[in-house]
Amino acid sequence: MRTEIMGVGFDDLTLDEAASAAAGMIDAGGFHYVVTPNPELVDRARREEPFRQALNGADLVLPDGIGVVYAAKILGRSLKGRCPGIDFAGKLMEHMAKTGLRLYLLGAKPGVAEAAAARLEARYPGLTICGTHDGYFKEDAPVVEAIRAAEADVVFVCLGAPKQEYWMVKNGPATGARLMAGLGGSLDVFAGVVERAPESWQKLGLEWLYRLKKEPKRIGRMARLPLFLVAALGERGKAGKRA
Repeated sequence: MRTEIMGVGFDDLTLDEAASAAAGMIDAGGFHYVVTPNPELVDRARREEPFRQALNGADLVLPDGIGVVYAAKILGRSLKGRCPGIDFAGKLMEHMAKTGLRLYLLGAKPGVAEAAAARLEARYPGLTICGTHDGYFKEDAPVVEAIRAAEADVVFVCLGAPKQEYWMVKNGPATGARLMAGLGGSLDVFAGVVERAPESWQKLGLEWLYRLKKEPKRIGRMARLPLFLVAALGERGKAGKRA
């Protein structure tokens, strides 16, 4: 049973539970995909039906941003906490390193995925990264074939939203992979190109503020968070009137 937040149904799981669920999907076979919406993406999904369908059609929908957790509280609904995509990926790679599963990295600028692969294999001894491809491609077919030829079990799709979600829905089954996860700019962090917020900021749910401090040009995007919470208050008001 999912927790519906502004039209998007989230799985109410801890980070460990989410990674365990993903591991179970890999073992089960078939194709599965994971999305990690933040408030900006939930807001977009409210306005764009195809994107909302792509999010809700995922096998796992994890709350990436603290704003989603706040909205859940405003609406009187339960979420155990944030499940940032990059942390979910870390937990999953720990499992993959122990079980011999093969990972493919897709996205970011040329050279970034390769750099990320080298750092990740050093960080997770035993992890097999079977291939990489940058996100600057025009035709899907060669990328699909490359993933299939690499015999990837899991693919981290880092093309940015909504492109990565649509790409997984359209091409995932043809790749032969058993699990895909849409992870936005995670490859830049894995490669060391972008610095992540210190752990103390993460624990306080202020990773968004740290990113704003580092990239002031993001102010326009960050300003949507208060508007998102105001919209949640409006949804609660409507629900109260209907009751």
